[in-house]
Amino acid sequence: MNANLGLADRLFRGGARAGGAAVLLIMLLVGAFLTFQALEALRVSGWSFVTTQAWDPEAHHFGIAGVLTGTVLIALVAISVSVPLAIGAALYISEYARGGFQRTLVSLVDLMAAIPSVVYGIWGLFLLQPHWLVSGTQGDGLPRWLATYFGWIPFLHVDGYDVNDPLASPTVFTASTLIAGIIVSMMVTPIICSITREVFSQAPVGEREGAYALGATRWGMIRMVVLPFARGGMIGATMLGLGRALGETIAVYLIISPVFVIQPHILQTGASSVSALIAQQVGFATDFGLSALMAAGLALFLLTLVVNFGASMIINRTRSGSVSEA
Repeated sequence: MNANLGLADRLFRGGARAGGAAVLLIMLLVGAFLTFQALEALRVSGWSFVTTQAWDPEAHHFGIAGVLTGTVLIALVAISVSVPLAIGAALYISEYARGGFQRTLVSLVDLMAAIPSVVYGIWGLFLLQPHWLVSGTQGDGLPRWLATYFGWIPFLHVDGYDVNDPLASPTVFTASTLIAGIIVSMMVTPIICSITREVFSQAPVGEREGAYALGATRWGMIRMVVLPFARGGMIGATMLGLGRALGETIAVYLIISPVFVIQPHILQTGASSVSALIAQQVGFATDFGLSALMAAGLALFLLTLVVNFGASMIINRTRSGSVSEA
Protein backbone atom coordinates (compact mmCIF):
# COMPACT_ATOMS: atom_id res chain seq x y z
CA MET A 1 0.00 0.00 0.00
CA ASN A 2 2.85 2.38 0.85
CA ALA A 3 4.43 1.68 -2.53
CA ASN A 4 1.37 3.20 -4.20
CA LEU A 5 1.78 6.53 -2.42
CA GLY A 6 2.81 9.42 -4.63
CA LEU A 7 5.72 11.72 -3.95
CA ALA A 8 3.46 14.41 -2.47
CA ASP A 9 1.85 11.91 -0.07
CA ARG A 10 5.21 10.59 1.07
CA LEU A 11 6.51 14.12 1.62
CA PHE A 12 3.41 15.05 3.58
CA ARG A 13 3.63 11.91 5.71
CA GLY A 14 7.31 12.52 6.40
CA GLY A 15 6.69 16.17 7.26
CA ALA A 16 3.84 15.26 9.61
CA ARG A 17 5.94 12.64 11.37
CA ALA A 18 8.86 15.05 11.66
CA GLY A 19 6.60 17.76 13.09
CA GLY A 20 5.11 15.38 15.64
CA ALA A 21 8.53 14.09 16.64
CA ALA A 22 9.85 17.66 16.96
CA VAL A 23 6.99 18.65 19.28
CA LEU A 24 7.58 15.59 21.44
CA LEU A 25 11.32 16.22 21.51
CA ILE A 26 10.90 19.87 22.51
CA MET A 27 8.51 18.87 25.30
CA LEU A 28 10.97 16.29 26.59
CA LEU A 29 13.85 18.79 26.43
CA VAL A 30 11.86 21.38 28.36
CA GLY A 31 10.96 18.81 31.02
CA ALA A 32 14.56 17.58 31.23
CA PHE A 33 15.91 21.14 31.53
CA LEU A 34 13.47 22.05 34.31
CA THR A 35 14.17 18.81 36.16
CA PHE A 36 17.95 19.28 35.97
CA GLN A 37 17.74 22.87 37.17
CA ALA A 38 15.33 21.98 39.99
CA LEU A 39 17.28 19.02 41.39
CA GLU A 40 19.22 21.06 43.95
CA ALA A 41 16.08 22.56 45.48
CA LEU A 42 14.15 19.30 45.35
CA ARG A 43 16.96 17.46 47.17
CA VAL A 44 16.70 19.97 50.01
CA SER A 45 12.91 20.20 50.27
CA GLY A 46 11.89 16.67 49.33
CA TRP A 47 8.17 15.94 49.29
CA SER A 48 7.53 18.91 51.55
CA PHE A 49 7.90 21.05 48.42
CA VAL A 50 4.28 20.30 47.53
CA THR A 51 2.90 20.74 51.06
CA THR A 52 4.78 23.73 52.49
CA GLN A 53 2.90 27.05 52.59
CA ALA A 54 5.87 29.44 52.55
CA TRP A 55 8.51 30.76 50.18
CA ASP A 56 11.89 31.43 51.76
CA PRO A 57 14.49 29.48 49.77
CA GLU A 58 17.43 31.05 51.59
CA ALA A 59 16.15 29.58 54.86
CA HIS A 60 15.43 26.28 53.10
CA HIS A 61 11.76 26.68 53.96
CA PHE A 62 9.75 26.82 50.76
CA GLY A 63 6.95 25.05 48.93
CA ILE A 64 4.19 25.54 46.39
CA ALA A 65 1.09 24.42 48.31
CA GLY A 66 -0.26 27.98 48.43
CA VAL A 67 0.77 29.18 44.98
CA LEU A 68 -0.31 25.96 43.26
CA THR A 69 -3.73 26.17 44.91
CA GLY A 70 -3.97 29.81 43.85
CA THR A 71 -3.04 28.89 40.28
CA VAL A 72 -5.82 26.32 40.09
CA LEU A 73 -8.40 28.65 41.68
CA ILE A 74 -7.61 31.52 39.31
CA ALA A 75 -7.85 29.15 36.34
CA LEU A 76 -11.17 27.71 37.56
CA VAL A 77 -12.65 31.19 38.00
CA ALA A 78 -11.46 32.11 34.51
CA ILE A 79 -12.95 28.98 32.95
CA SER A 80 -16.24 29.36 34.85
CA VAL A 81 -16.66 32.85 33.37
CA SER A 82 -15.21 32.29 29.91
CA VAL A 83 -16.79 28.97 28.86
CA PRO A 84 -20.48 30.05 28.95
CA LEU A 85 -19.57 33.41 27.38
CA ALA A 86 -17.43 31.85 24.65
CA ILE A 87 -19.89 29.08 23.76
CA GLY A 88 -22.79 31.55 23.66
CA ALA A 89 -20.82 33.92 21.43
CA ALA A 90 -19.71 31.06 19.17
CA LEU A 91 -23.30 29.83 18.79
CA TYR A 92 -24.54 33.30 17.93
CA ILE A 93 -21.78 33.89 15.37
CA SER A 94 -22.13 30.50 13.67
CA GLU A 95 -25.91 30.01 13.86
CA TYR A 96 -27.57 33.43 14.01
CA ALA A 97 -25.30 36.19 12.67
CA ARG A 98 -25.15 36.54 8.92
CA GLY A 99 -23.24 38.38 6.22
CA GLY A 100 -20.99 41.29 7.02
CA PHE A 101 -22.05 41.38 10.66
CA GLN A 102 -20.88 37.79 11.11
CA ARG A 103 -17.51 38.56 9.51
CA THR A 104 -17.13 41.62 11.73
CA LEU A 105 -17.78 39.57 14.87
CA VAL A 106 -15.27 36.92 13.76
CA SER A 107 -12.65 39.62 13.20
CA LEU A 108 -13.34 41.19 16.60
CA VAL A 109 -13.00 37.85 18.41
CA ASP A 110 -9.74 37.11 16.60
CA LEU A 111 -8.50 40.61 17.44
CA MET A 112 -9.24 40.04 21.14
CA ALA A 113 -7.07 36.92 21.05
CA ALA A 114 -4.18 38.98 19.64
CA ILE A 115 -4.19 41.63 22.38
CA PRO A 116 -1.05 41.30 24.60
CA SER A 117 -1.67 40.02 28.11
CA VAL A 118 -0.05 43.08 29.69
CA VAL A 119 -2.79 45.23 28.12
CA TYR A 120 -5.46 43.10 29.80
CA GLY A 121 -3.55 43.38 33.06
CA ILE A 122 -3.35 47.18 32.86
CA TRP A 123 -7.02 47.37 31.92
CA GLY A 124 -7.95 45.24 34.91
CA LEU A 125 -5.69 47.13 37.31
CA PHE A 126 -6.69 50.70 36.41
CA LEU A 127 -10.24 50.34 35.10
CA LEU A 128 -12.02 47.11 35.97
CA GLN A 129 -10.91 46.70 39.58
CA PRO A 130 -11.34 50.27 40.90
CA HIS A 131 -14.38 51.34 38.84
CA TRP A 132 -16.55 48.25 38.68
CA LEU A 133 -15.48 45.32 40.80
CA VAL A 134 -14.82 47.19 44.06
CA SER A 135 -16.37 50.60 43.44
CA GLY A 136 -18.52 52.55 45.83
CA THR A 137 -19.51 52.15 49.46
CA GLN A 138 -23.16 51.12 49.14
CA GLY A 139 -22.79 47.60 47.86
CA ASP A 140 -22.50 48.34 44.14
CA GLY A 141 -19.26 46.43 43.67
CA LEU A 142 -19.60 42.84 42.47
CA PRO A 143 -17.38 41.26 45.19
CA ARG A 144 -19.18 43.24 47.91
CA TRP A 145 -22.57 42.12 46.58
CA LEU A 146 -21.44 38.49 46.43
CA ALA A 147 -20.00 38.63 49.94
CA THR A 148 -23.16 40.29 51.29
CA TYR A 149 -25.70 37.84 49.87
CA PHE A 150 -23.64 34.70 49.31
CA GLY A 151 -20.98 34.96 52.00
CA TRP A 152 -22.44 31.86 53.67
CA ILE A 153 -20.84 29.84 50.87
CA PRO A 154 -17.35 28.97 52.16
CA PHE A 155 -15.32 30.06 49.13
CA LEU A 156 -17.26 33.37 48.92
CA HIS A 157 -16.68 34.24 52.58
CA VAL A 158 -14.44 37.24 53.32
CA ASP A 159 -12.60 37.38 56.64
CA GLY A 160 -13.08 40.69 58.44
CA TYR A 161 -16.01 41.87 56.32
CA ASP A 162 -19.17 42.93 58.18
CA VAL A 163 -22.26 42.70 55.99
CA ASN A 164 -24.09 45.07 58.36
CA ASP A 165 -21.56 47.87 57.86
CA PRO A 166 -22.31 49.69 54.58
CA LEU A 167 -19.20 51.84 55.04
CA ALA A 168 -16.80 48.93 55.34
CA SER A 169 -13.61 49.48 53.39
CA PRO A 170 -13.62 47.94 49.89
CA THR A 171 -9.89 47.22 50.14
CA VAL A 172 -10.64 43.76 51.50
CA PHE A 173 -11.86 42.88 48.00
CA THR A 174 -8.93 44.18 45.97
CA ALA A 175 -6.20 42.03 44.37
CA SER A 176 -8.28 38.89 44.83
CA THR A 177 -8.55 35.57 43.04
CA LEU A 178 -11.90 36.63 41.55
CA ILE A 179 -10.49 39.76 39.95
CA ALA A 180 -7.46 37.93 38.57
CA GLY A 181 -9.72 35.16 37.28
CA ILE A 182 -12.04 37.59 35.49
CA ILE A 183 -9.08 39.29 33.81
CA VAL A 184 -7.71 35.92 32.68
CA SER A 185 -11.18 34.91 31.46
CA MET A 186 -11.18 37.86 29.06
CA MET A 187 -7.95 36.48 27.58
CA VAL A 188 -9.22 32.90 27.41
CA THR A 189 -12.67 33.64 25.96
CA PRO A 190 -11.56 34.46 22.38
CA ILE A 191 -9.50 31.26 22.16
CA ILE A 192 -12.41 29.06 23.27
CA CYS A 193 -14.85 31.02 21.12
CA SER A 194 -12.76 30.70 17.94
CA ILE A 195 -12.31 26.95 18.29
CA THR A 196 -15.92 26.19 19.18
CA ARG A 197 -17.19 28.42 16.38
CA GLU A 198 -15.18 26.42 13.85
CA VAL A 199 -16.49 23.14 15.29
CA PHE A 200 -20.10 24.40 15.24
CA SER A 201 -19.78 25.42 11.59
CA GLN A 202 -18.72 21.88 10.64
CA ALA A 203 -21.90 20.21 11.87
CA PRO A 204 -23.32 18.13 8.94
CA VAL A 205 -25.69 20.06 6.71
CA GLY A 206 -27.75 16.93 6.07
CA GLU A 207 -28.46 16.40 9.76
CA ARG A 208 -29.31 20.09 10.18
CA GLU A 209 -31.83 19.91 7.36
CA GLY A 210 -33.17 16.61 8.66
CA ALA A 211 -33.88 18.19 12.03
CA TYR A 212 -35.73 21.07 10.39
CA ALA A 213 -37.69 18.61 8.23
CA LEU A 214 -38.86 16.84 11.37
CA GLY A 215 -40.24 20.10 12.70
CA ALA A 216 -37.42 21.20 15.00
CA THR A 217 -36.96 24.88 15.78
CA ARG A 218 -33.58 26.47 15.34
CA TRP A 219 -32.77 25.94 19.00
CA GLY A 220 -34.03 22.37 18.75
CA MET A 221 -31.71 21.76 15.79
CA ILE A 222 -28.80 23.25 17.73
CA ARG A 223 -29.58 21.12 20.77
CA MET A 224 -30.03 17.87 18.84
CA VAL A 225 -27.40 18.26 16.10
CA VAL A 226 -24.83 21.00 16.63
CA LEU A 227 -24.08 20.58 20.33
CA PRO A 228 -23.74 16.77 20.31
CA PHE A 229 -21.55 16.99 17.20
CA ALA A 230 -19.32 19.62 18.82
CA ARG A 231 -19.05 18.05 22.29
CA GLY A 232 -15.47 16.90 21.91
CA GLY A 233 -14.42 20.16 20.28
CA MET A 234 -15.93 22.17 23.12
CA ILE A 235 -14.08 20.05 25.67
CA GLY A 236 -10.84 20.47 23.74
CA ALA A 237 -11.33 24.24 23.49
CA THR A 238 -12.08 24.44 27.20
CA MET A 239 -8.95 22.49 28.09
CA LEU A 240 -6.86 24.64 25.77
CA GLY A 241 -8.23 27.71 27.51
CA LEU A 242 -7.55 26.10 30.89
CA GLY A 243 -3.94 25.53 29.88
CA ARG A 244 -3.65 29.20 28.94
CA ALA A 245 -5.25 30.24 32.22
CA LEU A 246 -2.92 28.06 34.30
CA GLY A 247 0.17 29.60 32.73
CA GLU A 248 -0.87 33.24 32.50
CA THR A 249 1.76 35.47 34.08
CA ILE A 250 1.85 39.22 33.50
CA ALA A 251 -1.86 40.00 33.84
CA VAL A 252 -2.06 37.99 37.07
CA TYR A 253 1.18 39.51 38.36
CA LEU A 254 -0.22 43.04 37.89
CA ILE A 255 -3.47 42.26 39.72
CA ILE A 256 -2.76 40.00 42.67
CA SER A 257 -1.37 40.70 46.11
CA PRO A 258 0.93 37.69 46.56
CA VAL A 259 0.37 35.28 49.43
CA PHE A 260 2.10 31.95 49.99
CA VAL A 261 -0.54 30.25 52.11
CA ILE A 262 -3.62 28.45 50.82
CA GLN A 263 -6.26 31.15 50.28
CA PRO A 264 -9.59 29.48 49.39
CA HIS A 265 -11.68 32.69 49.62
CA ILE A 266 -11.81 33.98 46.05
CA LEU A 267 -13.29 37.40 47.00
CA GLN A 268 -10.67 38.24 49.59
CA THR A 269 -7.46 40.18 49.12
CA GLY A 270 -4.50 37.93 48.50
CA ALA A 271 -3.97 35.50 45.68
CA SER A 272 -1.08 33.65 44.10
CA SER A 273 0.01 31.69 41.07
CA VAL A 274 3.13 29.78 40.13
CA SER A 275 3.83 31.87 37.04
CA ALA A 276 3.40 35.15 38.93
CA LEU A 277 5.72 33.85 41.68
CA ILE A 278 8.42 33.14 39.09
CA ALA A 279 7.99 36.58 37.49
CA GLN A 280 8.18 38.26 40.90
CA GLN A 281 11.22 36.40 42.25
CA VAL A 282 13.42 35.61 39.27
CA GLY A 283 15.01 39.05 39.02
CA PHE A 284 16.78 38.90 42.39
CA ALA A 285 16.92 35.18 43.12
CA THR A 286 20.18 33.54 44.19
CA ASP A 287 21.39 30.35 42.55
CA PHE A 288 19.50 28.24 45.06
CA GLY A 289 16.44 30.47 44.82
CA LEU A 290 16.53 30.10 41.04
CA SER A 291 16.61 26.31 41.48
CA ALA A 292 13.52 26.57 43.69
CA LEU A 293 11.76 28.65 41.03
CA MET A 294 12.67 26.04 38.43
CA ALA A 295 11.08 23.42 40.68
CA ALA A 296 7.90 25.52 40.78
CA GLY A 297 8.02 25.80 37.00
CA LEU A 298 8.42 22.04 36.75
CA ALA A 299 5.30 21.55 38.88
CA LEU A 300 3.33 23.88 36.60
CA PHE A 301 4.70 22.06 33.55
CA LEU A 302 3.54 18.70 34.92
CA LEU A 303 0.14 20.14 35.86
CA THR A 304 -0.47 21.39 32.32
CA LEU A 305 0.60 18.01 30.94
CA VAL A 306 -1.92 16.25 33.18
CA VAL A 307 -4.67 18.65 32.08
CA ASN A 308 -3.92 18.15 28.39
CA PHE A 309 -3.62 14.37 28.62
CA GLY A 310 -6.89 14.29 30.53
CA ALA A 311 -8.51 16.40 27.84
CA SER A 312 -7.25 14.01 25.16
CA MET A 313 -8.77 11.04 26.96
CA ILE A 314 -12.12 12.82 27.32
CA ILE A 315 -12.15 13.86 23.66
CA ASN A 316 -11.36 10.32 22.52
CA ARG A 317 -14.25 8.98 24.58
CA THR A 318 -16.76 11.57 23.36
CA ARG A 319 -15.74 11.08 19.69
CA SER A 320 -16.90 14.53 18.57
CA GLY A 321 -18.92 14.46 15.38
CA SER A 322 -19.52 10.71 15.32
CA VAL A 323 -23.07 10.85 16.64
CA SER A 324 -25.91 13.27 17.16
CA GLU A 325 -29.40 13.08 18.56
CA ALA A 326 -31.15 14.12 15.36
